[in-house]
Amino acid sequence: MWIKGLILSALIVMGTVASAQTGAPVPIHPDSLKWTSPPNVQGLRSAWVVGGEKQAGAYILRVKLAKGARLNPHSHPDTRHTTVLSGTIRVGFGERFDESAMVSIPAGSVVVVPANTSHFVWSRDGDAEYQESGVGPTGTVFKSQ
Repeated sequence: MWIKGLILSALIVMGTVASAQTGAPVPIHPDSLKWTSPPNVQGLRSAWVVGGEKQAGAYILRVKLAKGARLNPHSHPDTRHTTVLSGTIRVGFGERFDESAMVSIPAGSVVVVPANTSHFVWSRDGDAEYQESGVGPTGTVFKSQ
């Protein structure tokens, strides 16, 4: 009898998963993103692709940096996975912006910044675009320079 119950439970779970996967995928096209520019960072534009800063759960944030744009030391309450989509960004860890501590992250590369880790970013050599993912809610706390 317990085998029939186990089989029935497995069929219910499989049916639930299958029904959640029906229908056509819905792509999020780049031209549908709503870009904003924070007043305190010159040369930065960002758009939430999935989720949002104050929302619980997975998110994706797209960021565009103009040539020479710098993000001074800051941290986030969650771990961020950053994939460089185009160009090259330079990233360093620490409380002060230090060019000598930075590492080049070229297009196609990923860098992981652990939660609450101070880091800084620079698009020294040209425009760059990257995508960050994590689990929110999230936020950004800039360190005083």
